[in-house]
Amino acid sequence: MAQDIYILGIESSCDDTAASILCNGKIRSNIVATQEVHQQYGGVVPELASRAHQQNIVPVIHQAIAKANIGKKDISAIAFTRGPGLMGSLLVGTSFAKSLSMGLGIPLIEVNHMQAHILAHFIEEDGFGKPEFPFLAMTISGGHTQIVKVTDYFSMEVIGETIDDAVGEAFDKSAKILGLPYPGGPLIDKYAQEGNAKAFKFPKPKVSGLNFSFSGFKTAVLYFVEKQLKEDPHFIEKNLKDICASIQYTIVEILMDKLKKAVKETGINQVAIGGGVSANSGIRTALLDAEKRYKWKCFIPKFEYTTDNAAMIAIAGHYKFLKKEFSDYSTTAQARYKI
Repeated sequence: MAQDIYILGIESSCDDTAASILCNGKIRSNIVATQEVHQQYGGVVPELASRAHQQNIVPVIHQAIAKANIGKKDISAIAFTRGPGLMGSLLVGTSFAKSLSMGLGIPLIEVNHMQAHILAHFIEEDGFGKPEFPFLAMTISGGHTQIVKVTDYFSMEVIGETIDDAVGEAFDKSAKILGLPYPGGPLIDKYAQEGNAKAFKFPKPKVSGLNFSFSGFKTAVLYFVEKQLKEDPHFIEKNLKDICASIQYTIVEILMDKLKKAVKETGINQVAIGGGVSANSGIRTALLDAEKRYKWKCFIPKFEYTTDNAAMIAIAGHYKFLKKEFSDYSTTAQARYKI
């Protein structure tokens, strides 16, 4: 009888400290400690994030192992996020993973955070199908916006990406302009569901190929709000739901236009999404609509696997473990780490 493969996944790329245990590709535990400290600053403060990771990492890993009902000696290998992300945050997870791997005498596996968002679709989960190769993956988060052609677990090619800001940044900055607290993206989504998406028109940037741009969009939202507030100081509170719905509608259109183009150019009609923004109801609805309209096969991850989590790091580690792709102790964190 084959021995069970237990992978401990560790994620610390930004402001969430996470640990997960996978057994043969199935989740046994998935623990995330979020950091509230950043809200008062309206964004993630890297130094504070690093300190919070140092406080959280031991209890989070301890909890993940305990919840999985195993001991440290049962772990087959440790997978950790090497990058991309905030350097100080990555260092905490990387250092801890290397030390634990050395202490337990088990393999160390480095994982690319963006590849892991895509591979989250391969976690064994009832009611969720897995894409077949080749497929297109759109990774959308606060730090990334990419369209990736995936031909195998670790054979990925970025065919389109943002040339400036990420889509999550566009959501959060728009929310900030409207006076909403950080993180504002989910609040725009919440208010958008009760608003009229055609109430206000925002421009869609013209970018060549399959690339994206959101900096001009953010500026357009800022100028629009400033202009309206001069005419009516209560404009935002009177029209908040309609403004949010119009912002969300435009952002989703920008994403979907490029995705349609990617499907047309590659001939691949299997589409998966990943990253924090894939929790957005507008993009989920648009994908399900495209599935019916264009006969696509769409894969939308379970909510807990959209934002940063360690289960996706563990599943990436699982497939690397099967190929015996291990790292040595000279490996270092990389803030910029291409797929």
